[in-house]
Amino acid sequence: MAEIQEKADSGKGGKKRAKRSSTKIDMTPLVDLAALLITFFMLTTTFNKPQTMEINMPKKVKDESEQMPLKASNAMTIILGDNDELYYYFGLVEDEPEVVESSYAADGIRKVLTSQRVKSNEKMTVLIKPMEESRYKNMVDILDELKITDTKKFAMVEIADADKDLVQKQLGN
Repeated sequence: MAEIQEKADSGKGGKKRAKRSSTKIDMTPLVDLAALLITFFMLTTTFNKPQTMEINMPKKVKDESEQMPLKASNAMTIILGDNDELYYYFGLVEDEPEVVESSYAADGIRKVLTSQRVKSNEKMTVLIKPMEESRYKNMVDILDELKITDTKKFAMVEIADADKDLVQKQLGN
């Protein structure tokens, strides 16, 4: 509680001075209030849950002949290069398709993944092939783009020398 303390009169004669009064504030209730508020906010706060993406891993195949070959009309390959570079082509590398350079922006690979050519083909499989120089961030970015565009079939595949040669030959890197 607040209380006012007054100084006593000195008892000497002469002028009477104005009484000096000082206030003293008891801080105990404010400390209790602060502790209650901190406790309240700690108990009522909800923390963000980490967002995860569910990935179905392929089943192990005993015999290579059991695997179905991928048709060129149902294949799109995305190559992740160094320095945040991104290349894509439609078809298989054996057919020497045209390689196009793109970006991770909304008007880049997302526009391609939402195009009529990709969305109209239900059997379209997107093959992701990161180069050794590509960053982990690039892999996460492309997986995010596949999730945003609701791409159903995709696979992470080891890059072949033929893919590297195709990119170097067509883009002159």
